Amino acid sequence: MTDNKFSKHKQDPHYIKAKKAGYRARSAYKLLDIDKKYNIFKRAFYILDLGSAPGSWLQVAYERAQKNIIKYKDKFYHRDHVRIMGVDTKHITPLEDVKTIKMDFTDASFKEELLLFFHEEKIDLILSDASIKKSGHHFSDHLRQITLCYQVLEIAKEFLRTKGSLVLKIFQGTDMNRLKKDLQKYFNFVKAYKPKASKKKSNEIFLICLRKYDNKEI
Repeated sequence: MTDNKFSKHKQDPHYIKAKKAGYRARSAYKLLDIDKKYNIFKRAFYILDLGSAPGSWLQVAYERAQKNIIKYKDKFYHRDHVRIMGVDTKHITPLEDVKTIKMDFTDASFKEELLLFFHEEKIDLILSDASIKKSGHHFSDHLRQITLCYQVLEIAKEFLRTKGSLVLKIFQGTDMNRLKKDLQKYFNFVKAYKPKASKKKSNEIFLICLRKYDNKEI
């Protein structure tokens, strides 16, 4: 990052808010905005965050999951503890009571990590802020990001519980509608949303997928 870009970054209101609130990155406010609009953390106790570094989404996830322990003590779906895992190819500075792994979640061995950590139980919420390394070629980057999203979907199909939720980062482009249609086969609600904290010039957008169908219904 050049000195000029870094100076502008430090003046960004979401960057300033994040620093004051103790979040590791401004991206925390993207997730908070998504949750405010779609209530994705409702009854979410077991959470998987893909592409976690530096860890701001994990911070938000842990805060929300802890509140759920008290908030949802009723006869409906409830757990008495939380399990949160963050995965990235980059190092994630450890967070208390959060499992972090440095690895590629597209590796076949990652499924073993999920089974061990979540004790072979289904996950309530899967978050993916994961991104390919951009080449600068818009169409190529879009297609590679779509491919990554399909890899996340495969994880969700196997490990996300019925009525669970999924949040996916994509780059806008021609194949976005194809991905949305495929997601609609597995989720009752699929909506594209750009959080207020996303930079205006950025072509990133998030697909919010709620209420996963029972595998028997698909």
